[in-house]
Amino acid sequence: MSQALSLKGRVDEFRAWSKTHEGKKIVRFLMVSVISTVTSEGVILAVYGFNWTHSPMWASAIGNLTALPLAYYLHRQWAWGKTGASHWRKEVMPYIGINVLGLLVSLIGAAFCRHLVYTHHLSHLVNTLLVGGVNLASFGVFWVLKLLLFNRIFHTNPIAAFDEHLTAEEQKR
Repeated sequence: MSQALSLKGRVDEFRAWSKTHEGKKIVRFLMVSVISTVTSEGVILAVYGFNWTHSPMWASAIGNLTALPLAYYLHRQWAWGKTGASHWRKEVMPYIGINVLGLLVSLIGAAFCRHLVYTHHLSHLVNTLLVGGVNLASFGVFWVLKLLLFNRIFHTNPIAAFDEHLTAEEQKR
């Protein structure tokens, strides 16, 4: 009984935190991550699963690069609330850089998958799930790093952001 109350208290704390400016930003970042992960995984599983390519590396590259523009747009505008033109050097290049680093880790995992595929003669379904799983694991490795970096590159003036947030909340009511 006390564990249920403790869990309810934690859920209530999380709900309260998720309504703060920082909480909303983190929850939105998480949601964008879910959307971009589903997009990249779907493309990888389709491209590799339907034999549009026989290379786990090409499937991983295609899947991750397909999700990149959508993820940038959603991170910048929805999670961080930035509007207007993107700053090429301060926003776009660091974003692309961290995603290329993530892609390289994914490609290393895909190379490992390729080795397993050719040496163990597993079924195509198992190979496809292995390629998707390794990509998902490499995404997980970079999630926290991305959160810290994106918070820095899309950083806005805290007072202006707070005022903008309060104004938006008042307009919703």
